[in-house]
Amino acid sequence: MAQKTVTTAAFTFASWDEKDVTEAAPHSPRLAHAAVVNTFTGGIQARDTACQYVLVYAGETQGAFTGMELLTGSVEGREGSFVLRHEGSFDDAGTIRCTFDVVPGSATGDLAGLSGTGSYETRPGDQAVPVTFTYELG
Repeated sequence: MAQKTVTTAAFTFASWDEKDVTEAAPHSPRLAHAAVVNTFTGGIQARDTACQYVLVYAGETQGAFTGMELLTGSVEGREGSFVLRHEGSFDDAGTIRCTFDVVPGSATGDLAGLSGTGSYETRPGDQAVPVTFTYELG
């Protein structure tokens, strides 16, 4: 059995392109799609990730999202690619909370067999978003 390792990283948004996909009536939820590019530093190194989110706005500034993100780079010096599945929420104060996990079978290169989970929380004004990632290489 592989040993679990905890690493920390941070990411910054390189770009965020969000578009409504529904025309919501007043006081109804609306759906949006966001194409996002992130850059990770620290225990996870990845530039120009490809991330796609579907967001539901339950109000003007609160809701939930789910998404997939392809990272190509390294985890603690081991190079390869893998996909993270995100699930999160955002509230009226602008706080974003998210948990994520590695999509089984998605890791390549020195990261083949990677599994793991992580989380982050960020607030308006944060320049970089701190991430905690617990993983195994099996």
